[in-house]
Amino acid sequence: MRSTASLLVAALVLTLLAGCGSAPKSPSGRDGVVAADVPSDIAATPDATPRVEPIKPGGANKPYEVLGKSYTPETRDLAIREKGLASWYGKKFHGRRTASGELYNMYAMTAAHPTMPLPSYARVRNPKNGREIIVRINDRGPFHAGRIIDLSYTAAVKLGVQNGVAPVEVERLTNEAIRTGAWKRDDDTAIAAAEPAPAAAPAVEPVAAVSDPPVDAPVLPPKGATVADAGAARTPARAHTEAARGFWVQLGAFRERGGAETFQQRVADELDWLAPLMTVFGESQVFRLQAGPYASRDEAQAAAQRVRDALQLVPMVVERR
Repeated sequence: MRSTASLLVAALVLTLLAGCGSAPKSPSGRDGVVAADVPSDIAATPDATPRVEPIKPGGANKPYEVLGKSYTPETRDLAIREKGLASWYGKKFHGRRTASGELYNMYAMTAAHPTMPLPSYARVRNPKNGREIIVRINDRGPFHAGRIIDLSYTAAVKLGVQNGVAPVEVERLTNEAIRTGAWKRDDDTAIAAAEPAPAAAPAVEPVAAVSDPPVDAPVLPPKGATVADAGAARTPARAHTEAARGFWVQLGAFRERGGAETFQQRVADELDWLAPLMTVFGESQVFRLQAGPYASRDEAQAAAQRVRDALQLVPMVVERR
């Protein structure tokens, strides 16, 4: 009897430890990814779709102990908000059972949390680059001081934290918010331009010309000013609409102007040289954050590559005539 009980306890601990993934591949090779197995379109993986899932007491939501520390999972439908460090776990646990009993898939949009109800859905934000993702919490972990969430590899890539442990903000979406749709945000990025680049990103290509911007759109430095000349300024200057003709680097498109302006400030904080060149254009109920104008497509593509290298975005080049 004692032998059977001991085996059950050992099995439970091993299951819980499955959520204790480390960040990128360690020198000992204990975890990480197999490059040949990583999907080429991993950055295009859609977020988890929140749906109401009942919280069941017991099972994976029972109090437990790991590495000498006790944890008491929440069993109420609460909007939990936290700030801390995120890590991710990969091939070491791929295909193994999670604490919820499901198989862990490092290429799905899932995550582990020490005490959120299983299952749960959460919004995870990277404050450094402004990216946000939605993941399904189906595992326990991480069990390291200061870490609050263990992401799947795909979730880490989309959030831009696959290169190491990084600060994040986590918000659990309640079943009530999911039921009513209150979890949705109007300022979520509307196109893939704000998604992280895949490992081998294609060259930036021009797209079809767009119409002239509205007359009240903020515009940029005087015609003929270079990126280096503009670097000293922090606030885009207003100019005539004619100055908007040329090639632009599109950084993102948003449903609300506030979302575009917030992202504009985040980019400006990271790239001083780009700050004076950015403008928000409101067109057909979409607000586009673009930088320019550039006299030639080559200049715009060079700027887009600089943005790609610095922020891991995939900007587009557009022409305004």
